[in-house]
Amino acid sequence: MPPSSSPRERGRQLAADTALLIVAVAFALPLAWVLLSSVDPHADLRVKVPDGFTFGNFEAILTADITFTPMLNSLILCGGATLLTVVCATLAAYPLSRFRSRLNRPFLLTVLFATSLPITAIMVPVYALFVQVDLIDTVRGTILFFTASQLPFAIWLMKNFMDGVPRELEEAAWTDGASSLQSLVRIVLPLMGPGVSVVTVFSFVMMWGNFFVPFMLLLTPDQMPASVSINDFFGNRGMIAYGQLAAFSLTYSTPAILLYLLISRKLGGGFALGGAVKG
Repeated sequence: MPPSSSPRERGRQLAADTALLIVAVAFALPLAWVLLSSVDPHADLRVKVPDGFTFGNFEAILTADITFTPMLNSLILCGGATLLTVVCATLAAYPLSRFRSRLNRPFLLTVLFATSLPITAIMVPVYALFVQVDLIDTVRGTILFFTASQLPFAIWLMKNFMDGVPRELEEAAWTDGASSLQSLVRIVLPLMGPGVSVVTVFSFVMMWGNFFVPFMLLLTPDQMPASVSINDFFGNRGMIAYGQLAAFSLTYSTPAILLYLLISRKLGGGFALGGAVKG
């Protein structure tokens, strides 16, 4: 039998469990409010069991102007930027992982430094630049900036995952006449599926919840994504309809949750390279 813990160790364990419970409650309360208020006909800021049950909140927000058009705009912006981010991060991480150079470390440190730059600090010069090059109030311009803002951390993540793929597998492919691009597409990427999945989910979620960038770079209301249109519930509609706000928040969260669920198998998978290397 394991030795009994001392009173001091039990006290520390109890304090740690209490702290974790407080953190869990802090995260659970907002989620509980969204779920309960979305079906509450008399929702307010309190977390409470609904005194009735209704789908009227969803019926009120499931219209083209309030939900469908902003959600489509969000999917176009975030989906396009995520795809571009993953492709560019892969192409940038491959030479950093496979080829040794004196510039690798300074470049990676610069990339790491770029991840710490707050977007708000660079938005004024970015806005001025976009005006000069006629990219303001354009979807393609917003996609490009989304991609540029997520690339540093995406490159860092992708490079670390790519380091876990044995170089011997590529050398065997090179011996058979494959090019570097062919070995990247046919060998490296299939073996680092979990890494690509992590970068995809991380990039999409960060862009999906971004309010400031599209708010600054897009001017036409019809082009606004859902992350910006949710602000309308706090102003243009007078008093806040908390039930409709909760229903919209739940609907708005669905694409990010579905993306995670679709690739959750790869997130939990391994590289399973042992047999391939030995063979």
